[in-house]
Amino acid sequence: MIRTRSLSLALAIGLGSVASLAHADDLIQIYGEARNSDPQLAGAEATRNATSENVDQARSALLPQINASLDYQRSHGSSTGPQFVTNEDGTQSLINVTSSSTSYGRTLSGRLDQSILDLSRWADLSSAKSTAKAGDATYHAAEQDLLLRVATAYFEVLTAEDALIFDQANEQALARQLEQAQQRFEVGLSAITDVNDAKAQHDTAVANVIVSQNTVEDTKEALRQLTNKQPGELKKLRNKLPLDRPNPEDPENWVAVAIEQNPNLDSLSNQVDAANANINSARSGHLPTLNGQILYSKAPTWSDNSASSFNDAFHTNSDRWSTTVGLSLNVPIFSGGYTQSRVRQSIYNRDAAQDQYEQRKRLVERNTRSSYRAVIAGASEVEATEQAVLSAQSSLDATQAGYEVGTRTIVDVLISQRQLLSAQSSYSRARHAFVLNGLRLKTAAGIIEVSDLEAVNALLE
Repeated sequence: MIRTRSLSLALAIGLGSVASLAHADDLIQIYGEARNSDPQLAGAEATRNATSENVDQARSALLPQINASLDYQRSHGSSTGPQFVTNEDGTQSLINVTSSSTSYGRTLSGRLDQSILDLSRWADLSSAKSTAKAGDATYHAAEQDLLLRVATAYFEVLTAEDALIFDQANEQALARQLEQAQQRFEVGLSAITDVNDAKAQHDTAVANVIVSQNTVEDTKEALRQLTNKQPGELKKLRNKLPLDRPNPEDPENWVAVAIEQNPNLDSLSNQVDAANANINSARSGHLPTLNGQILYSKAPTWSDNSASSFNDAFHTNSDRWSTTVGLSLNVPIFSGGYTQSRVRQSIYNRDAAQDQYEQRKRLVERNTRSSYRAVIAGASEVEATEQAVLSAQSSLDATQAGYEVGTRTIVDVLISQRQLLSAQSSYSRARHAFVLNGLRLKTAAGIIEVSDLEAVNALLE
């Protein structure tokens, strides 16, 4: 299995003029700082945690729902009107009577509801679980993406620093060429055009140094964006490293692993499962539901009453309580087409999720094959650019010697100088790209781990 094997990341020969940086930051140190402070990863973690709460919320609908309430009422009223009263002799008289009453009441109730049969709630729970799995996969993809982003930002700094070294060396060499051209012109050994050509090339080199310095600062800012800390000196690739090929040497094996283990693809697959569960939930709108209830209620009341026909006020009170146990069967018959519309909408959403999965699957296959080819081609490119540097250096040495004896012109020297600079830059980019392409291949396959960064880090000095 590819997961249990490490992809050998071969590196090109480093620059012999670059000294070892004993106290420089390395790749693992930068990754540790980014792991603790990268807001993109922190946001992905928060999103995953929020998504996982949907499972508890969906499950809660299947568990007992218990509610309690306490109500208190106070009411006061009075009335005035004619009323017959019985006299002592047994006769009745019609008199005007005024009465008043103040009543109090308190109701304590408790209710327990339990879903007994509701398939939509079980479908919602299944959808929530699939969505939570998709969230976990998305977070795992963010973790893998951080590994690649850190490595990319790290080697972009190294590439920019190498380019600056080359440009500075080129500027110094052209400054010496300009000085030699002026001296030769002053003694009559060359024309003024040689001086002008050398000066033009030197001015361009000065401008290139400025651009390279800005590029170095910009790439360091990109690294600081990940770590929230200004990077110091970075360790560089060591010299004389082997250029190994991917293992296994079959791109289709890598594609098969990518389809199975790429976390972005896994996330979309779980989203398809969640969409299918949503279809079942929508279709459950046609089905009956059965719920059970237990209701307990206690409601004492009391009142104070008085009337002008009585000498004294009187007080009354009462108490009521009840316990109710029941079942509620709900059979949906017609909802104005709402349920059918929900089913159609859920099917469309499922189709869209499947299309997104297929789109991502094809992209993963493409990226995996492209990264595999890049690793294979990268090894040859490193070897070719290394040889190009040696050839360009030999050409420059020969041209310089010819210029000193008068068989070559200053223009020839300047052209050779540019060719050497171009070869050195290509060599630096090629070896850094080779390392990154190896990591990109593992990222596309969904199997990049911290140990892969540690393997690259072991190649730094």
